[in-house]
Amino acid sequence: MTTITLPGKILIVDDDMDVLRAARLLLKRHFGQVDFERNPQKIPYLVSNFEYDVILLDMNFTRDLSSGKEGFEWLDRILDIQPTAAVVMFTAYGDVEMAVRAIKAGAADFVLKPWENEKLLATMQGAYNKKHQHKDKVAPPTPATNNNSSIIGNSPSMMAVLDTAERVAGTDANVLILGENGTGKDMLARHIHQLSHRTSHPFVSVDLGAISESLFESELFGHVKGAFTDAREDRIGRFEEANKGTIFLDELGNISLPLQAKLLTVLQNRSVTKVGSNKAHPVDVRLICATNRNIQQMAAQYLFRQDLLYRINTIEIHLPPLRERQEDIIALAEHFLQLYSSKYKRPVNSLHESLVQQLLQYDWPGNIRELQHAMERAVILSQGKVLQAKDVFVKNPVQETQLNTGYNLEEMERNIITQAMKKCNGNITEAARELGLSRAALYRRLEKYNI
Repeated sequence: MTTITLPGKILIVDDDMDVLRAARLLLKRHFGQVDFERNPQKIPYLVSNFEYDVILLDMNFTRDLSSGKEGFEWLDRILDIQPTAAVVMFTAYGDVEMAVRAIKAGAADFVLKPWENEKLLATMQGAYNKKHQHKDKVAPPTPATNNNSSIIGNSPSMMAVLDTAERVAGTDANVLILGENGTGKDMLARHIHQLSHRTSHPFVSVDLGAISESLFESELFGHVKGAFTDAREDRIGRFEEANKGTIFLDELGNISLPLQAKLLTVLQNRSVTKVGSNKAHPVDVRLICATNRNIQQMAAQYLFRQDLLYRINTIEIHLPPLRERQEDIIALAEHFLQLYSSKYKRPVNSLHESLVQQLLQYDWPGNIRELQHAMERAVILSQGKVLQAKDVFVKNPVQETQLNTGYNLEEMERNIITQAMKKCNGNITEAARELGLSRAALYRRLEKYNI
């Protein structure tokens, strides 16, 4: 094997000491520094305080032996803290489906145990080279993209949103983003962070709808060793992870009144007290919240604390649904076409005229997320260089009789969820992933529509 030494810094995270030693022994001959860690709970600290070129992450720790669920959770945490991190997933229980899921979730690549040395080394070097090529390359301007924004849209409604975001970004004012599911609230939050003076510090995203009430305080504020049965060591919460940066609290309208009170206390005092401790730790964070619910109406009905609402919505931004920004649909579709044709190395490079018309006439109840998933699927399945309507609308939802009529959005949502549940044989996790929802968000819809 040819020895090539790269001046890179590698982190290996695995709960098997034999695996750590073997992987480190191989990789330290080819990279400048190789660190390893058995405890995944230390990942947020390591990623926040040290810059790694590539992270080799195990997919299965003590909680779950084979599904890879923990690995995906830690991948999300890493990318929340460092969105440009190059993460290679590592498991003894992999298959092609899991590999695709890992890469779609943001991983750079995927390696099976037991590994072949040349394969592992080539994968790590490839991830390293790809990250540094991306870092060095100046991206060409994207059509219909405003200034330095990663948000695509030239419609009047989106221009107004981006103008407000740019004006508020330079301040530390709290921002509340309102909009339907799939409209890009998380992307707008990241955009505001990137334009702010905190851009060199962490952006930490928290899906409040996916956190159970029992874990809320531990997840957000941290805990000390022995605070509860599984608290084997001290752990910082998401607020401390975001110190000097931005914390984005998504699905804020889904937390209960008692949890709202605890969140309000932290925001008022600008400090957190870990579970099991009585010592307050000061935090300096910029707060951005988001919800798809009518939070003003909830406050009027005493379902949301009025004092908390006053605290979080210094600036309120409404993201329009895709059906109200038709000027942006084709630009978004072309953006996703370029993105996925490059990612999956497909020859398709343009949209057929008939497809353009159907894209404009469809109502997109799932908004940008639905369009993105439709384009990704179409690129993967396409046969030629021109994307056809049948590639995007696989089940032909845009019948001529529907094109010029109104839609019952709730009925459409119910049908889409029912189809996803059938496709995934009732598996909540897989159906949620297919729909682009969190498990908690899908559970709420299943209950709402009595599915």
